[in-house]
Amino acid sequence: MNGGFSETRRQAVHISMGAFALLLRWLPWWQAVALAAAALAFNLLLLPRIAGERLYRPGDRERGVHGIVFYPIAVLMLLLAFPHRLDIVAAAWGILALGDGLATIGGRAIGGPRWPWNREKTMAGTASFVVAGAAGGILLAWWCRAAVHPEPPLAFTIVAPIAAALVAAAVETVPIRLDDNLSVAFAAGATLWMASVIDAGAVASAGPHVIAQLPAAVAVNAVVAFAGHRARTVSLSGAFGGAIIGTLIYATTGWRGWLLLFVTFAAAAVTSRLGLRRKTLLGIAEERGGRRGAGNAIANTGAAAVASMLAVAGPSPDAARLAFAAALVAGGSDTIASEIGKAWGRRTYAVTTWQRVAPGTSGAVSLEGTAAGIVGALALATVAAALGIVPGGATLFVIVVAATVGSLVESWLGATLESPGILNNDSLNFVNTSIAALTALAAHAWMS
Repeated sequence: MNGGFSETRRQAVHISMGAFALLLRWLPWWQAVALAAAALAFNLLLLPRIAGERLYRPGDRERGVHGIVFYPIAVLMLLLAFPHRLDIVAAAWGILALGDGLATIGGRAIGGPRWPWNREKTMAGTASFVVAGAAGGILLAWWCRAAVHPEPPLAFTIVAPIAAALVAAAVETVPIRLDDNLSVAFAAGATLWMASVIDAGAVASAGPHVIAQLPAAVAVNAVVAFAGHRARTVSLSGAFGGAIIGTLIYATTGWRGWLLLFVTFAAAAVTSRLGLRRKTLLGIAEERGGRRGAGNAIANTGAAAVASMLAVAGPSPDAARLAFAAALVAGGSDTIASEIGKAWGRRTYAVTTWQRVAPGTSGAVSLEGTAAGIVGALALATVAAALGIVPGGATLFVIVVAATVGSLVESWLGATLESPGILNNDSLNFVNTSIAALTALAAHAWMS
């Protein structure tokens, strides 16, 4: 207790708010949005006067915007993102309410081992998250099936919330200060959306081919992971993480997709070592001498791995392959831009103010680095076209633009959110590749 504050009371309120998701079965979408906006206004303006200090952690009032305010923001954004799939909104809301709430209660009550990458999170808390979040997500997705026309398959209603709870629980352990109400809702919503676009017929058709690719995929990636670790380009965790992602990409996109993955990784690894002496003297060299860890592998290739799965299981293989190429090119070209800029950039500017800053500053850009990134994006996009993953011509321009947009968004977020610890380098890289993939998808839809 602290001045009347109780964490258990706060989490009980957090969990109980999930009951409002039951209304989504009957409310029209616009009414649900209006109520979410009203809840945001209530939590922002009236709740502080009503609740006193009982629901507010120390420092909440000084921050102004905190978890109690982010909760309705997360629900509102889910409603805006999925206006025709209120079952997805309800399931993500259930995962947020029960999963995130009981993770805190279970972690505090049980204790036990903590995750090596985040000592503030316990394994018991994560297990509580998965069990409670999956149960809440399934219940609310089933309850709100009637609000969706046509009704989604029962398999989706049961399986998708479990997958979403697992992903959201993993995201919740990432050591960043982005509020859990946002990160959990975004992760759950994105996973549920991906599950919703999976085509059962496409899965059945592609299944035998994917399975046939697995032996070669495992063998190739095991050899490359071992060689990369021996060459000190990846850490042990990076070797395992990269091998898993590489196996998935090889199995779903074949050797051509895997080769594009390898080329982008090689480009990033080589440029990380360019000008290493200068970067070391300035204190801006990558940690571990540029060796990639599992977090870096997921951040730079996770979005591409998702796109590769949709290329064989989604309704639009061409669009998924474009998103796959854009995500890989964005990750590779961003590293090229960053490392060339740190090695040879003469003047570095903050992307938010365009004032000169020291090399290596979060969100900083240089003319040399930006030019290298664009050239790198064009070169990698050309490789993707040469491999037959995407067509040439205007598609190359789309990929370069998508990669540039992702890089600029990453730079802006890095300048504003990395220093206070709200996001870290890996999360920024994931945002970069995801934005690039979404930009490419938007361009594909516009051109179709």
